[in-house]
Amino acid sequence: MGWLKSILFALGFLAVTTSLAVADSASSLDGDWDGTLQIHAIKLRMALHIETVAGARTGTLKSIDQGGAVIAMSDIRLDGDKVSFALSQAGASYEGTLAAGGQSMSGTFTQRGNGLPLAFTRRAAGAGELVLNRPQTPHPPYPYRTEDVTFDGAGGVKLAGTLTMPENGAAFAAVILVAGSGPHDRDETIFGHKPFLLLADYLTRHGIAVLRSDKRGIGKSTGDYRTATSEDFASDTESAVAYLKTRSEIDPKKIGLLGHSEGGLIAPIVAAKDHSVAFIVLMAGPGLRGDEILVAQRRLIAEAMGASADQLASGDALQRKIVDAAGQPGSDEEAKARVRAILAEAEPQAPAAAIDGQAAAVTSPWFRFFLTYDPVPTLKQVQCPVLALNGSKDLQVPPKEDLAAIKKAVPDATTVELPGLNHLFQTAKTGSPSEYGDIEETIAPAALETITTWVVKHTK
Repeated sequence: MGWLKSILFALGFLAVTTSLAVADSASSLDGDWDGTLQIHAIKLRMALHIETVAGARTGTLKSIDQGGAVIAMSDIRLDGDKVSFALSQAGASYEGTLAAGGQSMSGTFTQRGNGLPLAFTRRAAGAGELVLNRPQTPHPPYPYRTEDVTFDGAGGVKLAGTLTMPENGAAFAAVILVAGSGPHDRDETIFGHKPFLLLADYLTRHGIAVLRSDKRGIGKSTGDYRTATSEDFASDTESAVAYLKTRSEIDPKKIGLLGHSEGGLIAPIVAAKDHSVAFIVLMAGPGLRGDEILVAQRRLIAEAMGASADQLASGDALQRKIVDAAGQPGSDEEAKARVRAILAEAEPQAPAAAIDGQAAAVTSPWFRFFLTYDPVPTLKQVQCPVLALNGSKDLQVPPKEDLAAIKKAVPDATTVELPGLNHLFQTAKTGSPSEYGDIEETIAPAALETITTWVVKHTK
């Protein structure tokens, strides 16, 4: 949630390969290269492929931790030992230096004015690309029905998803999965994990139908993701509820919502408005205002990364200034100007493009809505059963404060803090986002069992 959204957004493009005629030594770059881009606490592993055919060099960059998203490279150049290429569809570029012997290169990856160090090492001949081990990911054949579906959303949007149902029986209880922040597909794919595919599989094997869908503008769903806010995603979730009510296999009185992170903000919005929603499950769903969560999140992650007391204090002060400036009334452009001024004063040596990019990110419609949204009044209007879970090592949504706020707003809610789990409900060492991609577990069995047992109990 929060800044993690923009990180996961950075390389989420699927592209075709482009080419450029080259006059320099082609063989010096041809082959496969591996590298890791470090963004704050996040590591994104990259696989680079370059080849030259009939004097034309082509290349692609694959972001292994972002579901294998592939971005076309263009303007690939090698001038002496200077390497450069563009990733125009991601608004990014790379400039580096090829080491003597041609086995490695180091340089700077730049996107929206922000530059980050990025080094690549040539992969040994015959060695395969890194394959992430995700042992919990379900694979067909499945012991239940799976159907690709489409349904109408607000404003002419067409939403595409997958409905899974038990093989036998009828009048099934159903769960609609609502994803967290970021341009997620129906599986909520993140760092090679597919948590919503796993949840759908686990729940359906226990007799519960599950609907999961691509966010508007993502995957096979239409619409514009870039301008959408949590309110738009809430409307899309309302459309999912309405769609399930048209299905004869589904019991219309037993349709519930399960939201992860931002999805745990959206689920109460829908349930407070539509009292036909039978239950909601909040996985790290916010009980605190967005600005409170972001300030706490920044501090917790900085602590996990070893920041000093002075760094924590100065970071807290800057973060508070930024969120206050972004959340003030007025247009997005006015908010952007306020944030830009704060960043320019705090980082006078930073490139103007980098400051503009950061200011734009925290003053987008989505971000400004999240900053000022207080979930408590909405939670107080929820009339259905509520299960709220957090991992004790969640550094993005502080568990104790969050669950206490939800319990105060909904006294009848069942709140559970699961020991040792992070924001993605993986068994973690520190809870830092830097671990997400390295952990092979997608969702801890304790979380799957807690959710499923509660849902089955409340749908019998």
